[in-house]
Amino acid sequence: MPLLEQYPSQTKLFGRERPLHELFGGGRVADLVLWRNKQLSGGVLAIATLIWFLFEVMEYNFITLMCHIAIAVMLFIFIWANAAALLEKPPPQLPDIILSEQGFKKVSLVFQEELNLFLSFLHEIAIGKNLKLFLLTIAGLWIVSVMGNYFNPLSFLYFGYLCIQTLPVMYEQYENDVDSLAYQVVHDAKKLFMRFNENVLNKIPRGPVKEKKFN
Repeated sequence: MPLLEQYPSQTKLFGRERPLHELFGGGRVADLVLWRNKQLSGGVLAIATLIWFLFEVMEYNFITLMCHIAIAVMLFIFIWANAAALLEKPPPQLPDIILSEQGFKKVSLVFQEELNLFLSFLHEIAIGKNLKLFLLTIAGLWIVSVMGNYFNPLSFLYFGYLCIQTLPVMYEQYENDVDSLAYQVVHDAKKLFMRFNENVLNKIPRGPVKEKKFN
C-alpha cells in the first residue's frame, strides 16, 4: 500500500468551500479585512502605521506622546474658544463631540459583537468539528509564539495586522491563479515524495520480521 494516497482534486486553497467574506465572519471585520469599505480600511491601516512609526521609528514614549497630544488638543480648544468669542459665536462643546453617549454605546456594541464572533469562531475550532482547521490553528499559534521571541511586540503586532490587511484581499483578487499554483505545488511535492519512496526508502534492506510469541 503506498504511503501517500491519491490527493482528491480541489479547486480552492486548503479545500476551502465557503467564500472568504463568510470565513471572516461576514460582518464589519470581513468588510475591513477585504477592503469592502476602502475609506475605513485605509484609515485603520494609516492609523496603525502611524502608531508603529511613532513608537518604533521615532521611539516615542507612550506617556510623552499622550502629553503632546493633550497639549495640542488644549491649544486647539484655546484658539477655537477665543476665535468664537471674537466672532460672537458659542464656544465649542468638545466633550459632547468626542465622547457622546450614543457614539460611545455604538462603539461598545460593535466591539462586543465582533469579540463574540471571534470567540464563537475559536469555540467552533476548539470543539473539534473540523480537525484539519483545529490542527492548523494550533500550529499557527505555536509558530506565532516562537516568532514572538525574536520580534519586538509592537513590530510583530503591526506586521501581523499588515498581513491580515493585505494578504486576504490580494488572494481574493488573484484567487484562481493562487489556487492553481498551490494545487500544482502540492501535486508536484506528492510526486516527488512518491519517487523518493520508490527509489530510496523501498531499497533500504530490512531484516526479517520476528513473530511474537504469546504465552
